[in-house]
Amino acid sequence: MPTREDYDNLLTEVRKQTGIGAMTADESGLVTVRVDDKYNVNLQFVEATGRVLCFVEVAVLPKDASKEVYRDLLAGGLFGKDTAGGYFTLEAESESVVYNYFFDLEAAAKDVEDFVATLEKILQLCDVWCERIDAKLSEPTVHSEVGHLLGGGFQGNRIMA
Repeated sequence: MPTREDYDNLLTEVRKQTGIGAMTADESGLVTVRVDDKYNVNLQFVEATGRVLCFVEVAVLPKDASKEVYRDLLAGGLFGKDTAGGYFTLEAESESVVYNYFFDLEAAAKDVEDFVATLEKILQLCDVWCERIDAKLSEPTVHSEVGHLLGGGFQGNRIMA
């Protein structure tokens, strides 16, 4: 079973390959790196499973987001539609959509280049979902109780440091 030392060694190799000095875990094993001033990429070592959880906030939904947005996210999660093996969660208080992906630490340590490439693909996937969510939120929707169209001017928020 991989250890915290193995995780720290992986991060050392990632720092060497990417030049990102901030790729260092805190005492709990959490790494947070801001990428392209758009996303906070978080990595968390899960010692009990020997895996690394990558999670990225994709968007913040308005309280009145249409069912279509939730349906699309649910279909992505249930059927793996455009999620590359990851899944979405919704943070209840902020209504933040978070993309989650687990890496096997042993496999990642064996091929750091592939690990970094997968992180880059995750960010590309987040871009796709940001656009998809923005498009759903900007579509007019029929309000079933009143029967009139509601404008959809909200464009989704992205994380800003």
